[in-house]
Amino acid sequence: LDNSMIKNLVLKHKGGYYNYKVHDLKLEKLSNGFSSLKNYLNEMFSNCPNEYFNSGPRSSGLRFVLNNLDLVRIAGHQISDLARQGLKINQDRFKEAHPKVQVFLLENDDKTIAMEIPIWVNPDELNNLTSFKTKSPLTGHIDILRIEDGKIWIWDYKPRAFEEKYAATQIYFYALMLSKRTNISLDNFRCGYFDEKYSYIFKPESSLVNIKPLIEFL
Repeated sequence: LDNSMIKNLVLKHKGGYYNYKVHDLKLEKLSNGFSSLKNYLNEMFSNCPNEYFNSGPRSSGLRFVLNNLDLVRIAGHQISDLARQGLKINQDRFKEAHPKVQVFLLENDDKTIAMEIPIWVNPDELNNLTSFKTKSPLTGHIDILRIEDGKIWIWDYKPRAFEEKYAATQIYFYALMLSKRTNISLDNFRCGYFDEKYSYIFKPESSLVNIKPLIEFL
């Protein structure tokens, strides 16, 4: 892979610094049919609303479970294998586990197009969501964005994935936010979280949270 085609921007947001990276070559190759996703990822380099990310709620702080979630656990998924390789190969390159995995995927996996993607949704875009009571945007940063088999996959690296209680909720809202920002139907998204042993995947359907109905603001 030609890693000279990786664009990078360090975002100073609440919680620290986020290294937003996009692999232009893979984005161009894989985003066919998702032009609004490509436009959004490129726009964030010059027009990210940073003020949204320094106050208000974050998707990672949501503490409720999804309704009737069909969560599938997979041992030996490709992304877990890649995580294991990244932790080993980048062990001296980065101090923390997240960049070890994220950068390895961006540089070596032919399906990964971006990492640490900033996303948000405004309260008036979710005015029927009973659990969302704030005047500030809900924000987040997607760990890994992949495109595979015509679907946009939102992945979150969780070092101890099997212990997670609310990871699916966090990632569901990542999908909802990116769907809203790009006007791409939620049907085109898939979600998952993973460590080097297991991955947990699900389809982000509107029935998973108390929105009535979700389709009216997609």
